[in-house]
Amino acid sequence: MTHPAVEAGLPRAPRIWAAVAVCLGLFVLGLDLTVLNVAVPDLQRDLAPSTAQVQWAVDSYALVLGSAVLAAGAVGDRWGRRRSFLSGLAVCAAASTAGALATGPWQVITARCVMGAGAALLMPSTLAVLHHLYPEAALRRRAISAWAAVAGLGGLTGPVTGGWLVEHFSWRAGFWINLPPAACALLLALAVVPESRDPQAPAFDTTGAALSAGSLFALVWAVTESPHRGWTGVPTLAAFTAATALLAAFVARQRRIAHPLLPPRLIRLPGVASGAAALALMSFAMFGGLFVLTLYLQGVLGHSPFEAGLRTLPLPAALAVGAVAAGPTARRFGHRTPVVGGLTVVCAGFLVLAGTGPDSAFSRCVTFELVTGLGAGLVAAAATDLVQGAVPGRSAGIGSAVNDATRQVGSALGVAVQGSILTSVFTARLTGSLTRASAPARLVEAARHGGFDVTAWQTALPEAARASVQDAARSAFTDAMTCTALTAAAVAALAAAALFPRLPAGCPATAAEPSLPAASPEPVEETA
Repeated sequence: MTHPAVEAGLPRAPRIWAAVAVCLGLFVLGLDLTVLNVAVPDLQRDLAPSTAQVQWAVDSYALVLGSAVLAAGAVGDRWGRRRSFLSGLAVCAAASTAGALATGPWQVITARCVMGAGAALLMPSTLAVLHHLYPEAALRRRAISAWAAVAGLGGLTGPVTGGWLVEHFSWRAGFWINLPPAACALLLALAVVPESRDPQAPAFDTTGAALSAGSLFALVWAVTESPHRGWTGVPTLAAFTAATALLAAFVARQRRIAHPLLPPRLIRLPGVASGAAALALMSFAMFGGLFVLTLYLQGVLGHSPFEAGLRTLPLPAALAVGAVAAGPTARRFGHRTPVVGGLTVVCAGFLVLAGTGPDSAFSRCVTFELVTGLGAGLVAAAATDLVQGAVPGRSAGIGSAVNDATRQVGSALGVAVQGSILTSVFTARLTGSLTRASAPARLVEAARHGGFDVTAWQTALPEAARASVQDAARSAFTDAMTCTALTAAAVAALAAAALFPRLPAGCPATAAEPSLPAASPEPVEETA
C-alpha cells in the first residue's frame, strides 16, 4: 500500500518532522495544564485571588479544553486538521499574551479559558495528523506511544518550568513561556504538515456541543464552589441538577439526530469506551494528585517554587518509562495488562501518599511519584492506542477528540474534586484545632480564608502563637491530603476492577482498518 503522506507529495523524512511539529504543539498544551500550579503563592501575593479563584485559574484551562474538544474534533475533520492545529496554536499564543498582562484574577481566568478553547482546537488534530501520517499499525503504535509520552511530559514538567520562571521572574512568565515553542511549532507545521480532512463530514451539531459543554461546566462549578457555598447549599444543588439535566439532554440528542456530535456507534466500537474510561480516571487521579502535591511541597515543606518543581520531576520520568513500556507489553499480553495493571500501580502509589504525615521524609513523595508515574504511563499509552486503533481513518478527528475529551474531563474533575476535598478537610481541621486552643476569633476567621500556604502563618501571627498554630496547620493539611489520596486510590482501584472483564486478554490480532458499525463504505480520505 502506498503511504498517503507519500501520495500527497510528502516523502518519508518530512513525515518525522511533521510528527515533531504536532508533538511540539502538544507539549505546549500539556505544559499549560500545570505550569501555574507552583505559581499559586506568587499569584496570590500579586493579585490576591480567593481560594476558589485560585482553583478556577488552575482548572479553567482543562475545563474549557474538555468541554470543547469533542466539538473541535468534528470541526477538524470537516475544516482540515492542519488548519485546526495552526489556528489552535495561534489562539493559545494570543491568550497567553493577554494572561501575562492581566491585572486581576478574573482576567487570568478568562485568559486561561481562551487558551483552553485554542487547545481544544489543537489537541484532537495532533492525534488525527499522526493517524493520517502513520496508517501502518506498528508505526502508528510507536507514534502514539511518543504522543502519550510527550503529552504526559508536558503536563508533568509544568511545575518545574513554572517554578524556575516564578523564582527568576514572576507568575506572568508562566504565560510568556508559551510564545517561543508555539512560534516554532507554527513555522514547522506550515512547512511540513500535510492537510487532511473527511470529505463527507456531516453537519456540525451546535446544540449538542452547547449541551455537553454546559453539563461539564455546571458539574465543575458545583464541585469547585461547594466548599465555599456549602455542599447542600441551594446554588450547589442547583448546579448539580443542571449538570445532570444537560447531560441527559445531550445523550438523548445524540441518540436521536442523524449526525450526532458523538456517534453512539463510535462508542460501541470494541475498546473505545473502555480506553476512554481508563484515560479519564487515570487523569482524575494524576492531575488532581499533582495539584495537591505542589501545594504540599510549598505550603507544608516550605520549598521555593523552583525547588517544588524539581521535586516533581520523578513523576514525568517514570511516566515516560511507563509509556515506552506500554507498547511492547500490549503487543505481548494484550491491552488488559498495561491498562488494568497500570491503574493498579496508580492505586498503590496513592496509598503511599496517603501515609504522609507532617514530619514524613521527602522519600515518601519520591516513592509516590515513581510508582504512580509508571502506572500512569502504562495506562496513557495503552488506552490511547486502544481508542485510536478502533477508529477508522476518516473519523480520526472525532476519535482523537474522544481520547482528548476524556483526558481533560478527568483532569478538570480531578483538580476540582481533590481541590475541594482538600479545602473542606483542611479548613475544618484547622479551625477545629484553633477553636479547641481558644484562639482569638480573628485567627479562626483567617484560617477559613487563608489558603493552603501553611508557612505564611509564620509571619501572620504573633511570635508566641506561631509554633502551635503552625503545627496545627501542617497536621490539618496532611490530614486533608490523606483524604484526597485515598479518594484517588479508590477511583483507580474501582476503575481497574470495572475494566478487567471488559478488556481482552492475550496478544491482539492484526486487523484491517476498522470501520464504524452500520456505516456506509469508507470513502478515500482527502489529502492536500
